[in-house]
Amino acid sequence: MDAAIDRSTLVRRGMVLEYATVAYNSLEGVIAVGAGVIAGSVALIGFGFDSGIEVISGLTLLWRLNADVNETKRERVEQIALRIVGASFLLLASYVAFDAAESLIRRETPDESMVGIVLAAVSLIVMPLLARSKRRVARAINSAALQADATQTELCTYLSAILLAGLVLNALLGWWWADPVAALVMVPIIVREGFEGIRGDRCDDDCGH
Repeated sequence: MDAAIDRSTLVRRGMVLEYATVAYNSLEGVIAVGAGVIAGSVALIGFGFDSGIEVISGLTLLWRLNADVNETKRERVEQIALRIVGASFLLLASYVAFDAAESLIRRETPDESMVGIVLAAVSLIVMPLLARSKRRVARAINSAALQADATQTELCTYLSAILLAGLVLNALLGWWWADPVAALVMVPIIVREGFEGIRGDRCDDDCGH
């Protein structure tokens, strides 16, 4: 009985984290895409789309955690949720790679974006906190899907750092190419995580510790 109560508490904690993820990334996505369109920044727009993907991932995990009360349903939903999160990584990678490559070919020069710089800096603080908390809950309830979602949130930290570097280099040094190159740096990381999620093998690496 105690174990059941403990798991129930952990699941509720996971749901709170996912609600926070959906709320924050919805706001982040709107701001990033708006600022990216105004500045002509591929990396910033890509970052906004990443926020949208995180919202989808967060909603998927809310569905997964709601199904936790039924063990049979839990296992089936776990696998579906893990693959949805994996597919969302690949969708994001495709968009970022195409848009960044197009920007480099056309030599599009983004304007400075202080809004983007501030947004990336804030995300560097918020995302690690969410990722760490999600990972803790994922390990406690042995959920590969939540673990993958935690990794996606952690990846958002790296994307924030890459984005911040690209925007600052463009603002201070006028390195127009830093923005799309920063976006391209995101792609192999995202693709790797996507295939891991689709294969459904993440739990073997992370959830059992």
